[in-house]
Amino acid sequence: TALAAADKKVLLIDLDPQANASTGLGIARGQRKFTSYHLLIDGCTVGESIMQSIVPGLSIIPSSIELIGAEIELVDKHEREHCLRKMIEPYKNMFDYIFIDCPPSMGLLTLNALVCADSVLVPLQCEYYALEGLSYLLNSIQKVRANFNNSLKLFGVVLTMFDKRSGLCAQVAKDVRKHLKNKVFKTVIPRNVRVSEAPSHGKPVLLYDVHSAGSKAYMGLAKEILQQEKERLAA
Repeated sequence: TALAAADKKVLLIDLDPQANASTGLGIARGQRKFTSYHLLIDGCTVGESIMQSIVPGLSIIPSSIELIGAEIELVDKHEREHCLRKMIEPYKNMFDYIFIDCPPSMGLLTLNALVCADSVLVPLQCEYYALEGLSYLLNSIQKVRANFNNSLKLFGVVLTMFDKRSGLCAQVAKDVRKHLKNKVFKTVIPRNVRVSEAPSHGKPVLLYDVHSAGSKAYMGLAKEILQQEKERLAA
């Protein structure tokens, strides 16, 4: 939403069966005629499945509960790891940014996303177990690079749900910055009530309460991303 507000054309692909990204953008289940499930399994095109969100400049390919079965249905498909990439490739130049929201597990859906992607943006909750999961994810990225997508890289890690009163949060943040250095964004997303409330209203937090600490943090993150892109193009 913050990138779309900066006049960037953005596509969000909801590849998580929980469909939180779809719900959080106000896409009701009854409105989702074609979803990422139909894109992967039924041969539906990107053009047919794209929906315009309530945010100008932000489009979405929604998800549905049917996506739970996609892991099994993909097993017998030819080049099953490349299904999403084949569908998205012709449309990449139509958008400034394409985000793929993955399920929280390393199955065929996440593998399809990693094979399709240029880079990985990792939201990391500032807790010990999340830190353990990060090392597993980084190893998985290396394996995907070696076997399926040699251009895949880590774009950056975003520290989220940060509670400045918690010593553990501060320690996790310190450890991550020590090991990943400039791959960790300077912007930290705080634990914020308005961020938690926004999805229940079917709105991104920037539309729900633009003045909240969470909104300001996400705008700061978007600014960092745009600055990185500017430096990359200049180089």
